[in-house]
Amino acid sequence: MAITMTEPRKTKVLLYGLGAIGGFYAFILSRDPSVELSVVARSNLEVVKKNASFLINQCRSEVSLFPKLLKSLLMKFAVLSCPHKIATTYDYIICAHKAISPGLDPNDFRSVANMDTTFVVLQNGVGNEEPFRNAFPYCSIVSCVIWVGATQDSPGVIRHTASEHTDIGLYPNPKIDATVEETRLQGFAAMLRAGGTPYTISDDIQVKRWEKVVWNDTQQWLSSSKESVSVTKRLMREVIGVARRSGVALEYGLVDILMERIQGMPGIESSMQVDAREGRRLEVDVILGTPMRKAREYGMDVPTLATVYALTVGVDMRIKQGLGGLG
Repeated sequence: MAITMTEPRKTKVLLYGLGAIGGFYAFILSRDPSVELSVVARSNLEVVKKNASFLINQCRSEVSLFPKLLKSLLMKFAVLSCPHKIATTYDYIICAHKAISPGLDPNDFRSVANMDTTFVVLQNGVGNEEPFRNAFPYCSIVSCVIWVGATQDSPGVIRHTASEHTDIGLYPNPKIDATVEETRLQGFAAMLRAGGTPYTISDDIQVKRWEKVVWNDTQQWLSSSKESVSVTKRLMREVIGVARRSGVALEYGLVDILMERIQGMPGIESSMQVDAREGRRLEVDVILGTPMRKAREYGMDVPTLATVYALTVGVDMRIKQGLGGLG
C-alpha cells in the first residue's frame, strides 16, 4: 500500500511596502523555504510586475575586503497592489512602509487578518504599534527596530550599503496567553534566522525603539559645527527625558555613546535626509511628533524638540505641496 507524504504547511506571510527596507526583508524572507511570501508594492509596483522579479544588490559583511563588490540576486514572489485584492488570510503581516501621516489605515488589513494573525511592525519611530492594537485588539504584535543601511536607487533596485541587524520584541497583549505570544515571536525569529540575517530578541523593545529615535535625531541634525553638536545633545537629552517620563528606562549616558558612535562613522544620511532629498514625505509624526505630544501631555519644557519638530513639519509641508498635496 502506497503511503502519500504531504508537505508541511507553509507559513503565509504578507509584506506591505517594497521600498528599500521592505525589499531588503523580502529578500531575507524569500530565503526561508517554509515561508509562502506575498508582497504589496506601491510606487514601484509596475516595475516589479513587469520584470516578474525584484533585483537586490547586497553588500554584506562577508565581502568587507571588497567593499565595492555587490552581490546580485533575483527572487520571485506574488506581487499585489493592495490588501483588498487578496482572498486569503495570513499568519504574519509585516508592515515595512514609511510611517508618514496620514498613512496606512490598519483597517485596510481586515480582509487578510484574523485572530491568529501576528502583525510585525518594521518602522522607525515610537507609538507605531498603537493603531494596529486599536484595530486588531486580539492579535499579537511583534515590534522591530531596524539597523539596516539600504536605499532604493531606482524603482525595483535596492542597494544594501552598510549595517544589518534587527531588534525584535513583543508589544504585549494582555488578551492573549503569554505562551502563545512567545511562540509567535519565536516564529518570526525563525524566519530571520533562516534568512541569514542577525537579530536580537529584546525583553523590552520600547527601550530599543526610543534609543533608535534618539539616534535618528542625532543623524538628522548633527554636522561638523560646534553649534550643531550642542543643539543635537540638547535635543537628545530632551527626548530621553520624555522617554523616561513615559516609563522607558533610557539613561542620559546614551547621549555620549551615540555621539561617539556617529562621529566615528563616515558621512551618512538619515532616512529623513534621504526622503527630503528625493522629495518624499517625512516620518515626522513617529520620530518627532510622538515625543512632542507626550512632552505636552506631561507638561514638560522641551524647547529644542519643539523647534526641531516645527521646522521639520514645515519641510514636510513643502514636500507635500510639491507633490500636489498628496500624501
